[in-house]
Amino acid sequence: MTFLFPKVGRRTFLSGLTLGAAAFTVPGLFAEELSLVRTPRQTEGPFYPDKLPLDTDNDLIIVNDSITPAVGTVTHLTGKVLDAKGSPIRNALVEIWQCDGNGVYLHTRDSEPKKDKRDSHFQGFGRFLTSSTGEYYFRTIKPVPYPGRTPHIHFKIKKSGKELLTTQCYIKGFSGNDRDGIYRGIRDDKERNSVTIDFAAIKESRIGEVAAKFDIVLGVTPEG
Repeated sequence: MTFLFPKVGRRTFLSGLTLGAAAFTVPGLFAEELSLVRTPRQTEGPFYPDKLPLDTDNDLIIVNDSITPAVGTVTHLTGKVLDAKGSPIRNALVEIWQCDGNGVYLHTRDSEPKKDKRDSHFQGFGRFLTSSTGEYYFRTIKPVPYPGRTPHIHFKIKKSGKELLTTQCYIKGFSGNDRDGIYRGIRDDKERNSVTIDFAAIKESRIGEVAAKFDIVLGVTPEG
């Protein structure tokens, strides 16, 4: 399915986005009640991009100034990065990567054998520097299954050049979660729940967009 967007400049679009914007508000999405469960570490997997795209911003739906969007359900992915005490972490670099709507990663070991399937309009990787409130925002697609894996999005958190956490998030209620070995490998129920998130329909959207919130709680308080 292809989604159409208003003809506005890419930078205009990005600068016009605000965290918690009313247009993309889902009841309870930005509730301040936080359950401080440490986000579990998970494997990076084999497909962290071996060649980063020229465009690495937080809008994975549109590559550079293209007018053709990626195939998939547009997802507004937000959250906060918090330290072990629940304080927001400013200037943390949040990186995400995921396969495209056809199940192809931005990695030569995956994309080369599947080059006829790869969605060239999907960025596949993005970065965002957290605000003073620890918040981040990405516009991406709702994750889809990958052979042998339930739908997921990879996250890596860095600060001052140090990698602090690598993890993944999952779709709450997806039937394949319990058959996924990496997901099942999270033994603690609270930790597993902390990475299993709602992808809720945005009622105001005319193109079926969804919103998801994933707060990340680090087990350490970063220096600097």
